[in-house]
Amino acid sequence: MTDQIPAKGQVPTDPEPGQAGTVAAPPSRSQQVLREIMGGSAMISVLAVLLALLVGAILIALTDKSVQAASGYFFSRPGDTFKAIWDAASGAYSALFQGSVYNFKRPGFAAGIRPLTETLTFATPLIAAGLGVAVSFRVGLFNIGGRGQMLVAAGAAGYVGFAWPLPFGIHLIVAVVAGIVAGAIWGGLVGLLKATTGAHEVIVTIMLNYIGFYLIGYMLRTQGLLQAPGSTNPKSAPMLETAVFPDLFGPQYNLHWGFVVVIAATAYVWYLINRSSMGFQFRAVGENPNAARVAGIHVKKIYVYAMLISGGLVGLAGVNQVLGTVTTGFSAGIDAGIGFDAITVALLGRSRPIGVFFAGILFGALKAGGYSMQAAQGIPIDIVLVVQSLIVLFIAAPPLVRAIFRLPVPGVVKAVRTPVTAARKAEVSK
Repeated sequence: MTDQIPAKGQVPTDPEPGQAGTVAAPPSRSQQVLREIMGGSAMISVLAVLLALLVGAILIALTDKSVQAASGYFFSRPGDTFKAIWDAASGAYSALFQGSVYNFKRPGFAAGIRPLTETLTFATPLIAAGLGVAVSFRVGLFNIGGRGQMLVAAGAAGYVGFAWPLPFGIHLIVAVVAGIVAGAIWGGLVGLLKATTGAHEVIVTIMLNYIGFYLIGYMLRTQGLLQAPGSTNPKSAPMLETAVFPDLFGPQYNLHWGFVVVIAATAYVWYLINRSSMGFQFRAVGENPNAARVAGIHVKKIYVYAMLISGGLVGLAGVNQVLGTVTTGFSAGIDAGIGFDAITVALLGRSRPIGVFFAGILFGALKAGGYSMQAAQGIPIDIVLVVQSLIVLFIAAPPLVRAIFRLPVPGVVKAVRTPVTAARKAEVSK
């Protein structure tokens, strides 16, 4: 065997008597890249979803009546139990796929692709709100006030949508802007209090959630404000046609142009965070506010700006709910838990715009397919909520995911041990 001379920077180890030593050789560039990919945050997110689906399959099998019946005679016919487990899990996830991506049982492509449009419809407000939460995360703030920001934005956009008769085109733009501005103001209050008084944003956003909920509830029960004229129900009037998002692919689908607006919002947030000077300041404050302050960044202003943008994006989710999904009037439950789901979307997307976009689509698929799974297989819709919660659990515990799949830790490079004889070691030492 040909002896290998240690390269510059390599240190030969002391061999045992009569044995060859080893040299620590640095790994190749391709090995380093592969290590970064396998141990990176993107791979952790993908594997967290797979783990959550696996645990969800176990829960589906445990709650399935056929599995329970077959397990009663497991030791005499174990194959029946395993077959029942496979049928329960595969049937549930097959129904989930057909209810969220493509339904092969429907005639024609136009009918079969309808589940995908439903997924995108559910994903539209989730993406918008997730982007808002992600912006606050990048600055080191925890925005859990999505519910209040959505409700206030929905109230402003809804009022313009049914009470201000404006020309076609202008009406929709004014309603959307009104909702975004209302959400931005509601979020900006958090940043202002944080900057001026040092109030913790978590406490402030929680309190503003309650204030927003009861404020909109009061307005929905009061004539002349948001309540429909002549009605005693706490519900607004229907939106005027000029203030509703047009259908994107025709009336046979629920998907509307609000999805295109959300795509534009994703591109804007990407540019803001990665290409603008303000985005650089956001990231600097998020990494270390003290160092950013020493570098000349006005940290308090950044808190206000970040929460204004965050609240406006979350408000866009409320606008989509009022002017796109629910056009027959809205109630105080218009937020539909999206404000809290947005936190999960932002975490899964690692607070990056592209990641948040695809995480929103994933959660939209879980929402759209969950109802199909319940109707076709009798699986409780709560299983979908359990899967979402497990995703958050695994996302929050990267060491657990790395331990299960034996993934490398990024940045930790293991040297390759190369054999070297004692004679060659003597040559190197000279």
